[in-house]
This record gives sequence, structure tokens and C-alpha cells, in this order.
Amino acid sequence: MKKLFTITIVAILFASPASAEVFKIDKGHSRVGFSVKHMVITNVNGNFKEYEGSFDFDLKSKTLKKATVKIKADSIDTGMEKRDKHLRSPEFLNVDKFPKIIYKLTKITNGKDGNFTMIGDLTLHGVTKQIKLEAEFLGSVTDPWGNLRAGFTASGKINRTDYGISYNKLLEAGGLMVAHDVKFIIDIEGILAKKK
Repeated sequence: MKKLFTITIVAILFASPASAEVFKIDKGHSRVGFSVKHMVITNVNGNFKEYEGSFDFDLKSKTLKKATVKIKADSIDTGMEKRDKHLRSPEFLNVDKFPKIIYKLTKITNGKDGNFTMIGDLTLHGVTKQIKLEAEFLGSVTDPWGNLRAGFTASGKINRTDYGISYNKLLEAGGLMVAHDVKFIIDIEGILAKKK
């Protein structure tokens, strides 16, 4: 019995690992977006134009293993240059002092039908905090050029004051000019990395 137990442990230790593959984010078919309520009555939407990242994904089990995204903070774009300049300033992102926004996946909780919860560390404005994103695996396909692609969508929110971004003005009718909650809307398409 002891011998059988030992053989079993050895087999587990030396079994071939899960076949997770590395995918590079295809920026041309992805989006890192956000939405913030303005003056209580409407939403201002925006994107970050410059970012890079990768994720390790096991296509067989449809399980995400790793994910990292690095965003250039000064690439923020809300469609209005004057507002974007203010968002880059020390009153908001302070991009000269904190040029990068970084997300690193730390844990996955799998759900049903391709849905899962991503727990990860978000470093923003010099502060790192754990955040939760609700995500869905949208599928994989081989494109006309023979590249294997996989896609996800994810969403979540943070309170920007948790990251030291507290600028605001109080409206005469009550409420804040810029909401504390920032919603993230993320669509990621990755291309299987070529093995060297």
C-alpha cells in the first residue's frame, strides 16, 4: 500500500502540466475602456489607447492561468482634449509621476458556461489594490492567416478615492460632479504567441 501511494505521488509530481498557451493581446481588436458618471445625470466614456499584455490560457479546459496588462496612463481618451489634459494632470492620474497602470491576475474562480471571476492586483496612481472582474470566455478560432485567437470580455468597478484620486466639486443641487465609482469595460482578443 505504501509503495502504491509513493508511485501515485511521483506520477502526480511528474505528470505533464496543463497545456496552457501564451496569447499576446491584439490591440487592434481589443479595448480597455471605462465609464464614470458625470454631474449625477450622465456617463462619460473613455478608453486607453496604448497598452500591452498577455495571458496564459488552457484551451482544453478553457481555463485562464495568468494575465498581465500594462497601460500607458497618458493614452487616456474621452474624445475631448481639454478634459483628457485635466485627467492626465496631478488632480487625477498624474501621468508624469505614475506613467503606468498595471493589472496582474492572482486568482480565478470558474463559473458556468464560460463565465468566471478574476481576482487581481491593480496598480493605479502609485497604489496597488485587489479588484474583482466578472469575465466571460467568448471562444477561440483560427483566422485566415493560420493564427489561433481567443477572446474574453470582462467588467468591474473601483472607487477611485481608494487610489488617492479624490478631486471633485460639489454641485449646488447636491451630488458630485465626478462620481467616485469607475466602471471598467474590457474586451480582449489574443493571438497565440509564436514559439521560438
